[in-house]
Amino acid sequence: MQSNNSAFSILNSQLLIGVVGCTGTGKTALGVAICKAFGGEVVSCDSMQIYAGMPIATAQPSEFERDGIVHHLMGFLPPEEPYNVSLYCNDAHAAIAGIAARSRIPVVVGGTGLYYSALTQNLQFALQELDTQLRDKLLEETEADEGAAILDKLRAVDPLAAERLQTGGVRRIARAWERYLSTGMTPSEHDEQSRKSGTPYRTLTIGLDFRDREKLYERLDSRVDHMLKAGLREEAERFMDCQSHTARQAIGHKELFPALRGEISFKEAVENLKRNTRRYAKRQRTWFRGQVPDVHWLYIDEYINSQCTIHSAQLLGDAMEVISKFLGERNE
Repeated sequence: MQSNNSAFSILNSQLLIGVVGCTGTGKTALGVAICKAFGGEVVSCDSMQIYAGMPIATAQPSEFERDGIVHHLMGFLPPEEPYNVSLYCNDAHAAIAGIAARSRIPVVVGGTGLYYSALTQNLQFALQELDTQLRDKLLEETEADEGAAILDKLRAVDPLAAERLQTGGVRRIARAWERYLSTGMTPSEHDEQSRKSGTPYRTLTIGLDFRDREKLYERLDSRVDHMLKAGLREEAERFMDCQSHTARQAIGHKELFPALRGEISFKEAVENLKRNTRRYAKRQRTWFRGQVPDVHWLYIDEYINSQCTIHSAQLLGDAMEVISKFLGERNE
């Protein structure tokens, strides 16, 4: 399929195509295919793929999977370096501006919902000095009781945010309370203020999901098995003594550490990893369905063949129909 940049040139503001959804749904392959069709470049939207040296746990696409398409914001940061949504938005905006200056199309691909919402909805986050000791303390506290104590504190000052964060994972709970302690502004107040300015993009969001959750979970279990064969255990060993809390808490590393220390069996560690991967996927699904507007969902169940692989050409064809319809509506 040939590039069709002329279709985008009449738009008044920068077109941005997003390919989002939970882990294991084939976002990377579809994002690359869209780039090849329209002359685009990928901007990663993954809070862990930014780190160098941990490609297996973070599922960074290989050079073969990138298929010659330029990928931005991937594997560029040392694991000990702190990073946050504000820094991501600054870096992503800069990458998108560069892509547009080359008359190419930015395709934002990933599963970190907060990063995607902040980027595409132009949420404003104050660039503050990171208090790493406070962040580590709050993360340890939320991990100890799955965020229950901090949720109780949040509920006292912002019940709506506390209810929303119940399914958001311990990191989001810790970050919300950290922001409140740092600014005195509740999560709901912050969200309202941050949405006051408009988005600089015309965003088309394509979401990938499974109608049958069990099929997704089977796929995720197989993915974990593949990662282990690819050397996940050896990669985790290299980060056992890492000073970065983020690297130590990467799904795929933290579950294996107890087995590497001899505290549990490796089989039990693998089961914990599969369970946490499924839970993470559930949180991702919840975010994109609740926090991202106007997502055009495509269901991978409908594209899997008898060999349990995705029929990529058919998926791309349906994605292209969504894109063409979007462009037609915008150009009327």
